[in-house]
Amino acid sequence: MDAHRLVVVRHAKSAWPGGVPDVERPLNPRGRRDAPALGRWLRDRVGQLDAVLCSPATRTRQTWRLAAAELPDAPAPVVDDRVYAATAEELLDVVREHPGDLRSLLLVGHNPGVSDLVQALTGEYVEMKTSAVAVLGVGCEWAELDLGRATLVEHATPRGT
Repeated sequence: MDAHRLVVVRHAKSAWPGGVPDVERPLNPRGRRDAPALGRWLRDRVGQLDAVLCSPATRTRQTWRLAAAELPDAPAPVVDDRVYAATAEELLDVVREHPGDLRSLLLVGHNPGVSDLVQALTGEYVEMKTSAVAVLGVGCEWAELDLGRATLVEHATPRGT
């Protein structure tokens, strides 16, 4: 039985407007369609979330806002600057800081960090396309989470229509 569940999400598809810094890039039309589909997938397959950790980038915050609108009782995101452009090791350090009474934690971030994190924790490679989600079972306290200490429960790339 897994003590905790880590839900790793890559932001939805973003635009590349000229002259806009990377951190401020917004979602493009496809991303704005896919993010609600991600929310519906989370509602149907994951259920209650205790906390959400989000990169400060515009595209990650927009992804969560659109996904959260599809969820009952969606937690407000904690925006953490360390999640932006983070490596798997940096993301793991941030996750480890969470209290043990949080059973489910969702992280909205960027590649390659989120893909690398899933692979480092589970030993399995999954392609984290935009809007992809990986649900990991964690059989230890957050503070004890380390490489190879999680299992891949489910992986999907929900798409809007």
